[in-house]
Amino acid sequence: MKRALLLSLSIACTAFLFAQKNTVGRYPGRTQFYAEAGGPGILFSANIDTRFTPSSLGWGGRFGIGFYTGDEYNYGGGYYGNYYSQSVVTVPAQVNYVFGKTDSPHTFEVGGGLTFTGKRIDIMNYNDSSRSNLFGTASFMYRRQPLKGGFTWRIGFTPIIANGYIMPSGGASVGYSF
Repeated sequence: MKRALLLSLSIACTAFLFAQKNTVGRYPGRTQFYAEAGGPGILFSANIDTRFTPSSLGWGGRFGIGFYTGDEYNYGGGYYGNYYSQSVVTVPAQVNYVFGKTDSPHTFEVGGGLTFTGKRIDIMNYNDSSRSNLFGTASFMYRRQPLKGGFTWRIGFTPIIANGYIMPSGGASVGYSF
């Protein structure tokens, strides 16, 4: 009798052990891959953003690669200058903090970082004799990110700082959160 009771109890406990939910290593919504127009990538960039915590909120970082193309004016020493178009690779990197409620897809991102460009360039007609290939960036963005991953988008104000100027800029991005 004792043996049958012990066997029944063991089988019942085993069923409960297998019924537990496996949550180790799964935090949906922590990482995002997105394409961005404007923003710290200056014209266009593809980025990956991840949180440093097991939540979709809090401290995190982003890293990307993009490009910028535009007209450059060279005075050339004569009466008429020369216009030419140039394209450069941009590499934006930022540290950011995402604010919001844990049970809401609506969040707000504040961040700052640097964007490296492959050549020394002038951006947005802020011509200066000391062109730069390193720009400071900031981001103040509304972020719509699903709680369990999926389609995500962002839009906001992303000023670019270079050579003593603060250039107002905006950015919008679409991507996937996983």
